[in-house]
Amino acid sequence: MQFVDLKAQYLAYQAEIDVAVKAVLNSTQFINGPQVEALEEGLADFVGVKHAVACASGTDALQMALMVLGIGPGDEVITTPFTFIATAETIVLTGARPVFVDIEEQTYNLDPAALEAAVSPATRAIIAVDLYGHPAAYPEIEKVAARHGLKLIEDAAQALGGARLGRNCGSFGDLAATSFFPSKPLGCYGDGGMLFTAEAEFAEKLRSLRNHGQKQRYYHEMIGCNSRLDTLQAAILLAKLPYFPEEISRRINIASRYSQALSEHFITPTVADGCVSVFAQYSLRSARRDEVVAALAAAGIPSAVHYPIPLHLQPAFADLGYRAGDFPVAEKIATEIFSLPMHPFLTVAEQDRIIAVLLKAL
Repeated sequence: MQFVDLKAQYLAYQAEIDVAVKAVLNSTQFINGPQVEALEEGLADFVGVKHAVACASGTDALQMALMVLGIGPGDEVITTPFTFIATAETIVLTGARPVFVDIEEQTYNLDPAALEAAVSPATRAIIAVDLYGHPAAYPEIEKVAARHGLKLIEDAAQALGGARLGRNCGSFGDLAATSFFPSKPLGCYGDGGMLFTAEAEFAEKLRSLRNHGQKQRYYHEMIGCNSRLDTLQAAILLAKLPYFPEEISRRINIASRYSQALSEHFITPTVADGCVSVFAQYSLRSARRDEVVAALAAAGIPSAVHYPIPLHLQPAFADLGYRAGDFPVAEKIATEIFSLPMHPFLTVAEQDRIIAVLLKAL
């Protein structure tokens, strides 16, 4: 059994993907081919924003968003300690300082009630993460950002296809970033990312930044980076995009079936009112996590822990001065959370087997 069955997905769309890849090989336009622009247009329409700018990874997308906003040394950026390291790593790479606040116990996303106390004269921006595919509490977060004149970046790396109150993930904040890492809800066959924004000025700067800060060849208006999405990856994503809405529906149905069977024995995911989660991960909580994970492994069922050590306790951020106990909700959840196989091609029989092993383990 696969934790994420990428082969089943490829076989389902093999004809379309093979045609798309062959077209790029025949054209030899491996960089900035027409498929890149077509993907940008298609995803801008899907998300409901004016501008989408492709880049080489979700991590690059976050760093480029910070660069466009002019974040740098002496600045502080507030974010969550319960996420993949890329969110805070990119803040450090710009020379700024990450400031962590605790998370909501129900959604595992940034707690808007904790934001106000973290704002200082050095604060320039907030990065909110749509963890596990569930959108953060943007109505409340946006109010805090507006009161203090802060920029807001949406880290939608796990949440493309999700929504809150009729707005799609990728449309919140001044800029939003997503990832096409293969295991993401919409994944390519390597690394890839995309930025979304309503601001034409930001989009223009991003297109220059991703290409060494140049608008025309050998004329560099700013210091940029090399972060172009390969044409091959864009072509693969374009071939998969028409099937994406159906895959989201399958994920939601699989999650619902898990929750119906397991809610009496585990803490199952919460979907807040007015929200759509794409369940990039389906994560349970249990005080007996290690015992349950061992039972799954003994039965040949893969699982994962996203994330076992909150960022404020990672050695890489030791110089920030945080200590155990600073963010009790994040620390508690990190000891209990674990994720089950979740992908659109998970069969009923496979799911039944997973559920049976879990219930037997308790």
